[in-house]
Amino acid sequence: MKKVILNNVSKKIGNDEVLKNISAEFESGKIYGIFGRNGSGKTMLFRAICGLIKITEGDICFDNIRLHQDVSYAPNVGVIIETPAFWKQFSGFENLKMLANIQRKITDVEIEESLRRVGLDPNDKRPVKKYSLGMKQRLAIAQGIMEKPDLIVFDEPTNALDEEAVNLLRQILIEEKERGATVLIASHNKDDIRLLSDVFMKMESGRLSEVMTYE
Repeated sequence: MKKVILNNVSKKIGNDEVLKNISAEFESGKIYGIFGRNGSGKTMLFRAICGLIKITEGDICFDNIRLHQDVSYAPNVGVIIETPAFWKQFSGFENLKMLANIQRKITDVEIEESLRRVGLDPNDKRPVKKYSLGMKQRLAIAQGIMEKPDLIVFDEPTNALDEEAVNLLRQILIEEKERGATVLIASHNKDDIRLLSDVFMKMESGRLSEVMTYE
């Protein structure tokens, strides 16, 4: 896809308007960073873009494909939203293999490569229940990129990552945008977003505002 387009997107839960009249365009080959306090609407916005919730008003389109009319979910997307869940009794590779079997788009070699890219050993037989929090986050990033998605949506991707892993994530996101992916990342940490993104945005009280681009 070349663009993700939001037109006047709003979402109400009861009497609470959690997304308020958001319009934006996200182009391929760029990393968009959205920062805001917890509860500002970042995660809800990402859920809406992925099709995990239905919006109350407005439209979300992927090029000319309209979400919830032409498709039920965002096409060809890699996602991390909130705490990643894995089968704890299986290894990292086995987890990704089971996920890859849903669409059968990639081979074992590509799964192994995605693990190496995030700094995990594809031959590590330890079950995920023995992984540290940082290793689990690296595994989540691997599942988000392994099928070479057109759209990458990562909510708080630096959670539990040390400095080395954050630098590795930055390199991965640069490689993904150079491949032509549209990359959306969100964090409550402004410095993380500045480090990782090309286009800088602010989420506050359900509104997407203060858009700044910088070199």
